[in-house]
Amino acid sequence: MSELGSLLADTVSRLFTDLVTKELLESSEKGVWPEKLWRALEEGGLTMPLVAESAGGAGGTWLDAHVVVRASGRHTAPVPLAETIVAGALLSRAGLEVPYGPITLAPVHGDERLTLTRSGAAWRVSGTATRVPWGRAAGHVVTVAEADGAATVALVATGAARITDDRNLALEPRDTLVFENAPVVAAAPAPGVSADAIRLYGAMARAAQMAGALESILEQGVRYATERKQFGRPIGTFQALQHYLAVVAGHVAASGIAAELAFRAADRGDSAFETAAAKIRVGEAAGVSAGLVHQVHGAIGFTYEHSLHFATRRLWSWRAEFGSESAWAMALGRGVAARGADNLWNHLTER
Repeated sequence: MSELGSLLADTVSRLFTDLVTKELLESSEKGVWPEKLWRALEEGGLTMPLVAESAGGAGGTWLDAHVVVRASGRHTAPVPLAETIVAGALLSRAGLEVPYGPITLAPVHGDERLTLTRSGAAWRVSGTATRVPWGRAAGHVVTVAEADGAATVALVATGAARITDDRNLALEPRDTLVFENAPVVAAAPAPGVSADAIRLYGAMARAAQMAGALESILEQGVRYATERKQFGRPIGTFQALQHYLAVVAGHVAASGIAAELAFRAADRGDSAFETAAAKIRVGEAAGVSAGLVHQVHGAIGFTYEHSLHFATRRLWSWRAEFGSESAWAMALGRGVAARGADNLWNHLTER
């Protein structure tokens, strides 16, 4: 880990430990925006790790950003930190100024598109984006669309959209944004950015968040198995529960490595293969691990009073966002088939 990565890791862990309390999570699920938390994140430079220092950011790499995104998942931070980090990276690639405040990404689904058109010297955007993360809370939305034959990054004020509120299973805002020839704050082509960059980097960020949330549920499972006693001894001494936790530990380790490799690949400029593999691996881990840790906790794990559900509900929700593992498995398979069977081994070992 780089010096900047270590600094970011220490800062974000300390900040989340102090501010992301059970009370904060409960209030956010009732619709209260955690202003103090967001202000602390911005003041700590954690919202723009991929923005150049000359533009007010930290000037870091994707691998540096990985520690922040993963920590946001481990602490189930109820803010669009991952989305804002990705948005800042895309805006920077296009040479556009990154505004302060929460930023979201749209569209999330691969079959949805927002259309950019010129109107004199200005740009306009039209289209519908559903299930947009934190749409009502974000001040701006970043999209990438084909315009004038090039992938163009656009910054749009969410106030220019007609918003229909919705939520995911974790009670995080997932809103529908409808743009009807709405004005664009700024837009510019971004060299090296593809039209599917939102879905690609969004999936990469979700994989890291899920890897962090998996770490959280494993930690909670081990702690509960150590503290909870049955028949005069800790339940963690029973072989069946030891087996459950060992299985979860294996999934946590594999998921963490897969997510980290995707961020490393993004620094090389081509993360499509690693992102697909990470989203698949972490998605499968979420399905298995959440069930096992809930079994370790028994009935208490399903109550709202216990903290476990803050992580497991997010795992179940994030699993489907920016492409499910089945969607990414198909994309991975198509890529392998296109390169040909003879090139598969070299492609795997050379990365």
